[in-house]
Amino acid sequence: MSKPSTLTILVADDEPNIRRVFEAALTRDGYNVLTAENGKRALDLAHANPIDVLVTDLIMPDMTGVELLQQVKQIHPTCAALVVTGYGTISSAVEAMRQGAYNYLPKPPDLGEIRLMIKKALEHRELITENRDLKQQLKTTFKLESMVGSSGKMQEVYKIVERAADSRATVLIRGESGTGKELVARALHYNSPRASKPFIPISCAALPESLLESELFGHEKNAFTGAAAAKPGRFEMADQGTLFLDEIGDITPATQIKLLRVLQEWAFERIGGTKTLKVDVRLIAATNKNLEKAVEEEKFRADLYYRLNIVTIFLPSLRERPEDIPTLVEYFLARYNKENGRKMKQVGEEVWERLRAYAWPGNVRELENVIERAVVLSDRDATTFTPDLLPLILKK
Repeated sequence: MSKPSTLTILVADDEPNIRRVFEAALTRDGYNVLTAENGKRALDLAHANPIDVLVTDLIMPDMTGVELLQQVKQIHPTCAALVVTGYGTISSAVEAMRQGAYNYLPKPPDLGEIRLMIKKALEHRELITENRDLKQQLKTTFKLESMVGSSGKMQEVYKIVERAADSRATVLIRGESGTGKELVARALHYNSPRASKPFIPISCAALPESLLESELFGHEKNAFTGAAAAKPGRFEMADQGTLFLDEIGDITPATQIKLLRVLQEWAFERIGGTKTLKVDVRLIAATNKNLEKAVEEEKFRADLYYRLNIVTIFLPSLRERPEDIPTLVEYFLARYNKENGRKMKQVGEEVWERLRAYAWPGNVRELENVIERAVVLSDRDATTFTPDLLPLILKK
C-alpha cells in the first residue's frame, strides 16, 4: 500500500471542532489532510486535488454525506469513503454502504477506530484496484486482436470465437496438441459476459478416473479414504463462469455418464453427498482425438458427443498455415526479449529457411519453445537470431 505521506484525505463536516480534531490527528499520521465545512467546498477541493479517502458527515447544510459521496466517486472512482454521523439510522447506513462507503461510524468519533478504518479502507481499495487491473490485463491478453495469425484458416477461427463468445452455448475445440486450444477457450471466456467470473481449467487426461470425479464434482468429508475434509469440485468453482475441460476425449465411460447428466440438468451431487447442487456454468471442451471414430467404436457416448458438439472450432496445425510463422516468430521474439532483457529482432535467412522447412509436429507451442530457447541462449547484446541458437532437431 502507498505510504501515508503520498495519500490525501478529504474531511467534510460542518462542525469546526470535528474538522480540527481530524486534521491534527491525521496530519500527525503523515497524511495530507484537506477540510471542508460543507459539501460544496468539499466538491471544489475534490475537483482540484487527488483524493484517496473521503471522511464525510452524513448531515450537512447544503447536501448530505451520501450525495457528496456519490459526486466525489464520479470525480475519483477509486476513492475510499467513510461516513461519520451523529444521526445514525439503519436506513442511512445501508444507503451509504450501497453508494460505496467502506464503513459507517457514529459520532463522537473514536480516533483510534477512525485510524484503523482508514487503513482498512485503503487496503480494501488497493485489493479492488489490483483485482480490476488483473481482470483488465486478462481481457487484454485474451482479446481477439491478440490471437496471432492472419491466415485464412485463423480468420475463420476468429469469426467463430467472436460470434460464440456472447452465448452460453457449449463449445468443442478440436485440433492437434500445441495448436492453442486453451488460448481459444480463454478468449471465449474473456470476451463473454462471464469475463468477470471464474475461468476454471482442468485436464481430463492428467488424472485417473477416481480423482477426476472428485475434481469435477467435489466430495464430502470421509467420502473415501483420504477425504479428511469436504472439497468443492470444479463445477462449483466455475459457477457463473466457465469450465474448460481439456482432453475430453480421454474420460472414461463412467465419468461420461455423470458428465452427461450435468449437461442435461446442470445439477449434481458431491461424491459421498446427498444434496443436489445446481450451477450456472458455460462449458468449453477440447480434444485432439477423433470423437466421431470413438463414437463408432463405442468408446465415447454418442449422446454426450452431441451435447458437446453444439459449436465446434477447428484449430489448424502450424503445417496448414505456414504463412503465419513470420508473425508468430515476431510476436514470440518481442515477448521473450521483454521477459529476458534481450534485443534480438532480426532473423537470419538460414534460420528462416529451417523454420519454413520444418514440419512442426508440436505446432505453435513447439515454435514458441524454439524462440524462447534462442532468446535465452543469445548474448545480451545480440540482435540477430543465428543458426547456432536453433535446437539440434532443426539443424539436421
